[in-house]
Amino acid sequence: MTNRLDPRSSALPAGPAPARPYDARLARWLVTPLQHTRITPNHLTTLRLLIGSACALAFSRGSYGFNNLGALLLVVSNFVDHTDGELARISGKTSRFGHFYDLASDGFVTVALFVGIGIGVGAAQGPYALGQLPLSTLHVVVGAPALGWLAGVAVALMFVLRLQIEERAGKAGTQQARVGGFETEDILYLMPLVTLMDAMPGFLVAAALGAPLFALWVVWDYWRGLRAPAVPRANRPEGAQ
Repeated sequence: MTNRLDPRSSALPAGPAPARPYDARLARWLVTPLQHTRITPNHLTTLRLLIGSACALAFSRGSYGFNNLGALLLVVSNFVDHTDGELARISGKTSRFGHFYDLASDGFVTVALFVGIGIGVGAAQGPYALGQLPLSTLHVVVGAPALGWLAGVAVALMFVLRLQIEERAGKAGTQQARVGGFETEDILYLMPLVTLMDAMPGFLVAAALGAPLFALWVVWDYWRGLRAPAVPRANRPEGAQ
């Protein structure tokens, strides 16, 4: 039975809708042969969790080769993250547990990614020697691993608050910004360019500054949502449960 609390189980809107992301379209095409098999969305979530964990482990090694391996695994992990939801939609294999398992996996992989990058940059260049960067003094004060944890904790906070927003306003309340067939998170597909240019220290600085700032925006969005009345699930648009 379809659980309308699970965004993976929601049907596509009947009326005009924004263009679906390109990676989601490709993911649906790839998982369509699986809809009548014993493979469930939770199996694909577990696969994503394993790939994402391997990605974080690769980044934690810190070498040029492992960073490039980590970037490739990140691209695969980010794509596989779409497959569980697409399989759930076309097969009806949905559950509330699956929804929260998916969210927990997303949170763990993203936090582990930044922590792994921080550990790797620290291992490669020393925890306090991060190159001639305009913000290198920030690294000198707190160190590379600490910056990785800072970005990771900020991301964890965002996941928790966005989950609360979704519970009050439906999935539409946490919809990512889109440009054509691309979403905000699709920027992660560019990670191989960062590793090929050996620019991990700069990426770590940007993440350590950007993630907390974005977390503050999510906190404001959450506070704004608390002031507004909760949207009854029965009144939410289809696909926004």
